[in-house]
Amino acid sequence: MKKLQCFNFIFIIILFAGCKKKSSDNPPVTPPPSSFNATLITLNGKQEASLDYNTNTIPIIKFSFTTAIDRASANSNVSFADASGNPVSFNTNYSNGDSVVIIQPTDSLQYLTKYILNISTNLKSKQGGSLKTAASLNFITQIDSTDKFERISDSALLDLVQQQTFTYFWDFGHPVSGMARERNTSADVVTTGGTGFGVMSIIVAINRNFISRTAGLQRINTIVNFLTVKCTRYHGAFSHWINGITGATVPFSQYDDGGDLVETSLLMQGLLCARQYFNTTDTNEVLLRKNINALWNAVEWNWYRQNGQNILYWHWSPNYNFQINQKITGWNEALIVYVLAASSNTDSIPKIVYDNGWANNGGIKNGNTYYGVQLPLGPALGGPLFFSQYSFLGINPHNLTDAYANYFTQNQNQSLINYNYCVANPNNYYGYSSIDWGLTASDDNVSGYKAHAPDNDDGVITPSAAIASLPYTPVQSMNAIKFFYYTLGNKLWKQYGFADAFNLKDIWFANSFLAIDQGPQIIMIENYRSGLLWNLFMSCPEIKRGMKRLEFQSPDL
Repeated sequence: MKKLQCFNFIFIIILFAGCKKKSSDNPPVTPPPSSFNATLITLNGKQEASLDYNTNTIPIIKFSFTTAIDRASANSNVSFADASGNPVSFNTNYSNGDSVVIIQPTDSLQYLTKYILNISTNLKSKQGGSLKTAASLNFITQIDSTDKFERISDSALLDLVQQQTFTYFWDFGHPVSGMARERNTSADVVTTGGTGFGVMSIIVAINRNFISRTAGLQRINTIVNFLTVKCTRYHGAFSHWINGITGATVPFSQYDDGGDLVETSLLMQGLLCARQYFNTTDTNEVLLRKNINALWNAVEWNWYRQNGQNILYWHWSPNYNFQINQKITGWNEALIVYVLAASSNTDSIPKIVYDNGWANNGGIKNGNTYYGVQLPLGPALGGPLFFSQYSFLGINPHNLTDAYANYFTQNQNQSLINYNYCVANPNNYYGYSSIDWGLTASDDNVSGYKAHAPDNDDGVITPSAAIASLPYTPVQSMNAIKFFYYTLGNKLWKQYGFADAFNLKDIWFANSFLAIDQGPQIIMIENYRSGLLWNLFMSCPEIKRGMKRLEFQSPDL
């Protein structure tokens, strides 16, 4: 029995020893450090948005995490740069037991610049865990509100805008034809309607002593001679685009390779102003008047009724006839077409074409109120502002009425709706305000070119819209001019005046200048200041006769 007990005891000891050895060969597995997350990102105390705007240049940025951060890891896993990749130096601090990382740039950031701050998933906690999802913050710094140029009087500022913008038509006018290039990248492609604006701008430049009367007369004679001798006319109308060397038609689109009645009307508006301005017995001025009359009297307005319909058509092609089939109906920029067609000395249209074609027998009326302003005519919210500008470079809207509207009220109210819309800023576009407004057709950073309007808005402001509204909204337009010039400075103010457009939401400033946007600025500033072009155009005997035929009423008629 004792032997058996001893054996059992020895067996238990051996068994215990064996178990102990096995335990020491397989130590317990230590779980890996837990991953962690960012719980809150704030910019100057405000919770981040997808893209923050109007940030000051020394912002305080805080990233809050679910655990304490390894400081050494933070130094190598935080990147801070502008949108072009230029790095930003910054200081890093910590709070709340190192679970909050505080980042602030060492030096002031650039104004109106996009910045991107990223924290990568290689960031470690003090326990060695990794950030589960990368954290980032995008923001755009505020506009530098300081003046970029010395303050001058409002009158001197208007002089400056007119004079510098005029260089587009003068210095950059086509060296052979003298006509206005479509845009600053158009090489030899010149534009018919834009040339009409250019001719009116030359008159302003003479009147403001930017150039001499002799030099201006010579340039306009060059233009008129080129149009007369070199260019193809299509039942009296010119094409939209022309080669400035040869005079050959440059197709605007596949089927638009012939006469453009709207572009031709904008040209004739300018030429008739020149005919009235150069009114002396000087041989060259007499010749200019003669040649302008020949071009003016050659337009076959009734041809563009397409077989006698009571409406005018925009295009006619020798190859495609009226295939585009675009009717000229109101309300838009083309009132001038019907006024000129009714005023023709040789081929005038009857009033029924105006009433039926342009006014849609009263269907042109609107009467609704938008942003507190009633709109007499046209589409909802008024459309792009060139509607109230192109035809009224020459037609004086003051006290001008017919069966459908008071035209100063129409143009002023459209401008006010456009202004009030930008102030209300329903889409929350960065920058829109009482000093930064104006929607009209211009270049666009997304779609290339767009007829911007309250119902077709993507954040692009066109300086010409507010500037050429000066006769209708003098206070609002002057405030916009000052913002464009003093505040935006050389981001917008360039060789030929203000660049075509900009988008503060995307920090985009156009590099382009367009004849149809530069011209109205010069002309409508002058109409506001002196009424020069209004007085010239409304002094034409045939315009008085034609507008009376359409039953317009005005002190000018």
